[in-house]
Amino acid sequence: MLKYTSFTWLITYVIALLCLACNNNNGANDDTIKEKKDTIGNPAKDTGAGMVNVSVTTEDTSVLIINTDTTAFRLVPHHIVLRKGVELDLNIPAGYNISVAAEGLRRLRFLCKSPDNRLFATDLFDKSDNKKGRVYIFSGWDSTLRQYKKIHTFLDNLHNPNQVAFYTSNDSSYIYVAETGRLVYYFYHAGDTAAVGQPTVVASFPDYGLSYKYGGWHLTRSISFHQNKLYVSIGSSCNACLETEDVRATVLEMNPDGSGQKIFAAGLRNSVGLKWVNNQLWATSMGRDLIGPDKPEDLLLRIQPGTRYHWPYYYQYQQRVYPDVQLQDSAVLHQVNIPPPPPVAYAGFKAHTAPLGFDYFSQFNDVALQHAFLVALHGSTSVWRQRGNAIVKVNAGNKYTTVVDGFLTGKTEIERKGRPCDVLMNDNNSFFFTDDHNGVLYYVWKEDQQAPIHRVED
Repeated sequence: MLKYTSFTWLITYVIALLCLACNNNNGANDDTIKEKKDTIGNPAKDTGAGMVNVSVTTEDTSVLIINTDTTAFRLVPHHIVLRKGVELDLNIPAGYNISVAAEGLRRLRFLCKSPDNRLFATDLFDKSDNKKGRVYIFSGWDSTLRQYKKIHTFLDNLHNPNQVAFYTSNDSSYIYVAETGRLVYYFYHAGDTAAVGQPTVVASFPDYGLSYKYGGWHLTRSISFHQNKLYVSIGSSCNACLETEDVRATVLEMNPDGSGQKIFAAGLRNSVGLKWVNNQLWATSMGRDLIGPDKPEDLLLRIQPGTRYHWPYYYQYQQRVYPDVQLQDSAVLHQVNIPPPPPVAYAGFKAHTAPLGFDYFSQFNDVALQHAFLVALHGSTSVWRQRGNAIVKVNAGNKYTTVVDGFLTGKTEIERKGRPCDVLMNDNNSFFFTDDHNGVLYYVWKEDQQAPIHRVED
């Protein structure tokens, strides 16, 4: 590892702050288009992150500083007892504590904060009926027990509502809800505990696929806003095939009202995690099955516009891209042009770890996690593989460090005590993550913090 002098670190720090200032100055929204009552305008632009004082990798298109320190955390077990009778020992870094912030839910998925700083979450409910999904609001924070006293059902009877996102324009706010077959929005007012009025449909997507028995074939949709645009990930219709619908295995770009829809990037088999970080679009992606126990790797990608990524003609393993011979042969047989190899992804995870939600820990009050990507590894449906089932810090390349584990205690389904789904930094001392196996919201905080314990307002 490169050794830096104190003077070099000082120069790095100053440059980072100057770049940050430039980036933040470019963050103002200069759009002056007037909004009609039933249409949506443009949001404020994203702003950047700050400095870091650990080993870093600087990205090329913006001031994004990534913590790549590979030092392992000293994990300490914390005994958890859920109301449903499940007991587990979750291992978290020394100096941190963990609580069950909410439980008794079903397939709790992705988290999001509203403009009035309340915590929202989606719930896919039940694999036997995926049209009973819900959107929740958590409220009534107990700062002693570190848990919520109330859970409001904001929406119900939804078809696989994987994610919500908020959008504010001209003093009006909206909540977008991504279901399998459609993307809609509702007007949102501070303090709302239930959706008001009828939804406005922004876009429609393919809503069919094999049943959950065969993996569901990517029935979730993920969304992210950035600089006046809306981005939506659409998974493939199969494990490995030549798609007949261009929209499959893509990230779409469109205006907030659904107009101007186009393919932003393609070749993304199933990017369940999708997020803009400092003017860069990042996504998790799961490789296909039936190549082998260790190939292809699952990925964390920095998505570039107009790029076609790995699926279905290529796969990545150990920082190298290989042709998927079976699919390339099929393409030749059907006279389909094979695209050139894609760029190597930023990070690779072991095959079948199933990376889902993630967050970038900007301004976190711990140098070990500051400016780090934390990713929820959902774990393989084949439990015997013992892959995933953890929250990890990505160190670039094929290296990642465990931050939370203890969900999997053996090789059978009965020994799986949870499946992490999403991670959300709460403030500079704490974060949330979800478990969609037991329907639990967990809260992790730094024990020696001096700042207020919790900053999510009721």
